[in-house]
Amino acid sequence: MGESQRRSGGDTAELCWTPATELAAMVRAREVSPSEIAEAFLDRIGRVNPDLNAFVHHDPEQVRSDARRLTEAVARGEPLGPLHGVPYAIKLLTEMRGLPFNAGMPPFRDRTGEVDAAVVARMRRAGGLFLGKTNASEGGYYGGTDNHLYGPTHNAWRQGLSPGGSSGGSAAAVAAGLTPLAEGADGAGSVRIPSSFNGVVGFKPSLGRIPQTLLPSRYATWCFHGPIARTVADAALMLDVTAGEDASDPLSLPDPPGRFVDALDRPIEGLRVAWSPDLGYADVDPEVVAVCERAVRAFTELGARVEEASPDWDNPEQAMWESVWVPGFACEVDLADWDSLPGQVDDGFIELMRQARELSVARFGQADAARGLMWDRFTAFMRRFDVLVSPTLACQPFPVDQFCPDGLLGESLQRRVLGWLLTYPYNMLATPAITVPAGFTGSGLPVGLQIGGGLHTDALVLAVAAQFERARPWRDRRPDR
Repeated sequence: MGESQRRSGGDTAELCWTPATELAAMVRAREVSPSEIAEAFLDRIGRVNPDLNAFVHHDPEQVRSDARRLTEAVARGEPLGPLHGVPYAIKLLTEMRGLPFNAGMPPFRDRTGEVDAAVVARMRRAGGLFLGKTNASEGGYYGGTDNHLYGPTHNAWRQGLSPGGSSGGSAAAVAAGLTPLAEGADGAGSVRIPSSFNGVVGFKPSLGRIPQTLLPSRYATWCFHGPIARTVADAALMLDVTAGEDASDPLSLPDPPGRFVDALDRPIEGLRVAWSPDLGYADVDPEVVAVCERAVRAFTELGARVEEASPDWDNPEQAMWESVWVPGFACEVDLADWDSLPGQVDDGFIELMRQARELSVARFGQADAARGLMWDRFTAFMRRFDVLVSPTLACQPFPVDQFCPDGLLGESLQRRVLGWLLTYPYNMLATPAITVPAGFTGSGLPVGLQIGGGLHTDALVLAVAAQFERARPWRDRRPDR
């Protein structure tokens, strides 16, 4: 009798918490079949997703059909891709042929994708098992996950709290054991924000590392696909599968010289680490800082040289808002009269589009120049350091029906969107950054630690994160769902 036939129900359920790297190895060794993996995840999604609301498109029969095809390929002895039989999810805002592509907005309720984005096509070619599409904020315009079509997603660790966003469905699904891998899209932190709030790994790669067609413009230098996973090795595996040049993205980088998974064993002894409790501009919750400060001690234990320091950049929030966020969304969705859509589209999104109409070319040019100055100061700062470490977010998870933390509720849309994020500088700089679980608050909520690097240092950032993860493992701590 084969190993997959001998598994008990309890062992099968444990597949939902098995890393993608291990699942792929088990399939190759014929210790488990893709169909068995599919049934384990279908059972868990069926039990957990109704309350969590992470998946907004999920077709169990299609999953079973795909799993049978993958299982038959193993039986025939066909060559297997690096993700053969490994489940994954794709964010609502990423295009997939024939599947919902409606931005979570009633005016686009029936819109479906016309093609598979490059990241999707590569996951399929690698043998991945597609489970469904995950929830997001409307158009991805803020760091939560709620919209008029699908409603809110909840934090995997506590019902009633925000999962962050805009890739909140993806991060909550990974954290709750509904999938080992999920794709997110990151314009100001939308991979790292929900990964921090849900206690998982979220990586925003360098510009062009993963080809992207998220916006009509093919020259968006601030918008990225990124892997969300429970381990750094899983994130690196997904990056290996999805990275490389593609004709759909004129900014995409050539294939990397080696596998990112192979870089994870790099020791960090002697590495120069800048520790910044606030990145030089944020007002961070003292408990979040305390958790991250304890976590940063791991770098010293590993032989790195840690120094408290922050880049000298001037008002990055304003530069982000006027050079990236407002003009970026001006081209995202084509509707002539946003003001006629109250009740169908978030008031905040309508306000954002109104600001886009009012932003002058001169203001945009000045903000873009400020973004350039940020680059100059950051590169000068990084001559002294190899990586920059900080909290990922300035706050703990807040109620799911809130737009932002309590202290920002009465502020402008700009402050409510950006005022609690330590993530968006890396979108402006287009350099890699990862969030890894740093620990938990006194009330049991996850806190993320962000590790950022300089130009094209993806492998280094992943290696530092992997070494930190080994020193401070959180993989076996699971939400009570």
